[in-house]
Amino acid sequence: MVNKVNNNTITTNDWLLLDSGAGEPGWNMALDEALLERSALLNQPVLRFYSWTEPAATFGYSQHYAEIEKVTHLRPLVRRPTGGGLVPHDADWTYSLAFPPHHEWYELKAVESYRRVHQWLCDAFVCIGVPTEVAPCCRKEVPGQCFLGWEQYDLLWMGKKIAGAAQRRNKFGLLIQGSVQPPPISLVRANWQQAMCDVACDQWGVNWATLSLENAPELRSLAQKLHDEKFGCDAFNGRR
Repeated sequence: MVNKVNNNTITTNDWLLLDSGAGEPGWNMALDEALLERSALLNQPVLRFYSWTEPAATFGYSQHYAEIEKVTHLRPLVRRPTGGGLVPHDADWTYSLAFPPHHEWYELKAVESYRRVHQWLCDAFVCIGVPTEVAPCCRKEVPGQCFLGWEQYDLLWMGKKIAGAAQRRNKFGLLIQGSVQPPPISLVRANWQQAMCDVACDQWGVNWATLSLENAPELRSLAQKLHDEKFGCDAFNGRR
């Protein structure tokens, strides 16, 4: 169901769910950017869950590679299509959200979409019995490193940051990339992913449909092109 508000903002209860599994670091970033570039054609929000075939680190689109390589031993280092700081990836629970232009989320100010996505995460953790909180203020400790200290509206567990996100808005839509460093307690990732979907159903009336790369050859082809020409290339990742 699609509704138009004020002839500009579009709200839709039909969302797509893509569980793409483990991906090579450059491919993961390429597929997220492909989802952003195709969001207007898909014309539905997409929630993607994914993981990593190897330890890696991503860093914000505008950060300087020479500075990043000094503060982490993790390799490869891959530039994200979004902003933010350095994020380590290995066993983290990674997700992205892509919204078409003029969708309700696209129209939000950046600080509000950031708060909203982490409140969503918080509510999902409550569903699986893990109390977390959305940070009311910031505590920065190490500039440029996302999980040392926290920003306002990051997700905290027992006073420690466990989730942050980065965003990019352009003519194609809105892309949010998020990483959850799960608390060191016994948790099942699949239960959290299901809770994320359930919360969206309960709070926004979302109807989920599965998005498969096998059935979306144009999306997969674009992701491969972005990988080969950008995110999988040292020249792109090492620029600046």
